[in-house]
Amino acid sequence: MATRRSGAAVRGLWRGLWRGLCGAPEPRGEVKPPGVAKEKLLPASDVLTDGFGRHHTYLRISITEKCNLRCQYCMPGEGVRLTSRPQLLTSEEIISLARLFVDAGVNKIRLTGGEPLIRPDAVPLVGELSKLKGLDTLALTTNGVNLPRLLPFLKLTRLNLLNVSLDTLVPAKFEFIARRKGWNKVMEGIHKAIDLGYSPVKVNCVVMRGLNEDELVDFVALTEKMPLDVRFIEYMPFDGNKWNFQKMVSYQEMLDTIKQTYPTLAKLSNQPNDTSKAYKVPGYQGQLGFITSMSEHFCGSCNRLRITADGNLKVCLFGNAEVSLRDALRSGASEEEMKSLVALAVGRKKKQHAGMFSIAQMKNRPMILIGG
Repeated sequence: MATRRSGAAVRGLWRGLWRGLCGAPEPRGEVKPPGVAKEKLLPASDVLTDGFGRHHTYLRISITEKCNLRCQYCMPGEGVRLTSRPQLLTSEEIISLARLFVDAGVNKIRLTGGEPLIRPDAVPLVGELSKLKGLDTLALTTNGVNLPRLLPFLKLTRLNLLNVSLDTLVPAKFEFIARRKGWNKVMEGIHKAIDLGYSPVKVNCVVMRGLNEDELVDFVALTEKMPLDVRFIEYMPFDGNKWNFQKMVSYQEMLDTIKQTYPTLAKLSNQPNDTSKAYKVPGYQGQLGFITSMSEHFCGSCNRLRITADGNLKVCLFGNAEVSLRDALRSGASEEEMKSLVALAVGRKKKQHAGMFSIAQMKNRPMILIGG
């Protein structure tokens, strides 16, 4: 971690923090972080615990904004304006921030994008992160297109968990949803992951009315002989994805549809911080789950934080408050100062998100610029 900065740099840092957390105009004159006494900034007593007692041990880091697909629920049809390369986190900065969070108590990191496996140094970056002491789980979420080529090398690192996005089992429909070809590569990647011993392989399926809700039962059938955890995700609103309530298929509707074919579907117990409501067809090798962010939020047990590819900390996926850890890092913040920034951001996390209809009206990044 860099050495302590000058007083002017400190004041500039807190100005940026004020804007990120509060959405307020930049204050003039002496700058103190809102609501926190100066003498309490360092050290932070509990960096990762918010005002509602939620302890955050799970960090998601987006390592690129770029993607080789253009999925309708993730990216606007016209694309997005990408951040210039100098403003993105370097590999060294990603490792430095990851180490900071692990030292503060994070025990699980998930790498996301964009599509993380199109980052040229993705494999060595995973390898370096896997060496962090105190990190129990290193996971990766991918669209699977580059998985067949890179997975043998990733397997040599300590990559524990793998999530593959797949929204349809019909190749032509895949091309319509993703606006690109690649279905065969994704399926090849899933099978290769199983062959290399990943169990379960998590398959993320965003369910959208009129597009793929007719395939729910087909996805469940995949779990009969394959160690898959198919997770059906309610369609969520982000900038540019043209979300509306009519497109969303709720958890209860999905469950009712599946039970018509699988009446013996059994509910499984969930861990305290699980985002997915787990189920299993008796006798099947794999299982399924439902991520119910819209119809039955799980904010009360949320233990997740996010760092965007340009280095902003987001304490809530659906919140628009962000704090630039990149700027603090590059300005020479000490480890104690960095942890104080994180502690203040986490401490201001709201009890729950604003609800599906309010979220749809809020300004937020497109999903691809947040990190899946």
